Amino acid sequence: MHRIQISPDLLAQVRAQRGAAHIFDKLDIRRTAHLIVDLQNGFMQPGAPVEVPIAREIVASVNTISAAVRERGGQNIFLRMTIDQESQSSWSNWFAYMHSGASREAMAKAFARDAHYWGLWPELEVRGSDIAMDKTRFGAFVPGASRLHEVLQERGIDTLIITGTLTNCCCESTARDAMQMNYKIVFVADANAALTDAAHNATLDNMVMLFADVMTTQEVLASVSRAA
Repeated sequence: MHRIQISPDLLAQVRAQRGAAHIFDKLDIRRTAHLIVDLQNGFMQPGAPVEVPIAREIVASVNTISAAVRERGGQNIFLRMTIDQESQSSWSNWFAYMHSGASREAMAKAFARDAHYWGLWPELEVRGSDIAMDKTRFGAFVPGASRLHEVLQERGIDTLIITGTLTNCCCESTARDAMQMNYKIVFVADANAALTDAAHNATLDNMVMLFADVMTTQEVLASVSRAA
C-alpha cells in the first residue's frame, strides 16, 4: 500500500479555512455515487501494458466501499478506459506526441472494447445494480468522454466517492472536473493507486487543498454509517 503523507501544514491550513478536518462526514447515500476508476486488467494484471502494482492492493477497500454504498441505496459506477477510432481522431495529439508508433498501437489494442485488458479486474465485486461505463479520456467529465454527468443527473446524484487508478491521472482528472461541475467530492486516500508514493501524495495534497474531502476507507465507511 502507499505510504500516505499529506502535508501537515496544508492540513492545518485547510482546517482553519473550513472549520473542520472533514466536510462531508455524513453522506446522503441516496444522492451519492461511488466511481471506481479504471480498475481494468490493463492496469491490474502483472505484466499488463500500464501495470500499477499497488492497484491490486486496494481492491479489498474498493469492494468494501462498494458493498456499503450498494447496501444503503447508493450507486456504484465502474469506469473503463476505452480507446476507439473516434477518440484516436479527436484526441490525436495525445496519441501522436505522447506515444511512439509501437506504444500507440499497443495502447489502442489493449484498451479497445471487449479486449482482454479492457475488461474489469475479476476480483472486483460487481453486482446487477452497478453500472459499467466507458470513458475515452483521462477525465470522465470531459465533453464527449462519457455519459457520466447525464447518468448522475438523471439519478439526482450530487456527491462522488472516488477510488481507482491512477491516482494522479484519471482519478485526479475526474475529481477536479467534477468539483468544478458542483459535485461534492470524497477522494479515498487508501483506495486510489499510483506508480509511486510521491505521485500519490502529490495528488492527495492537491485534492485536500482545493478539490475534495480526503478520507481513508474507514472514514468513508463511518460517514456512510452516520448517514444511515
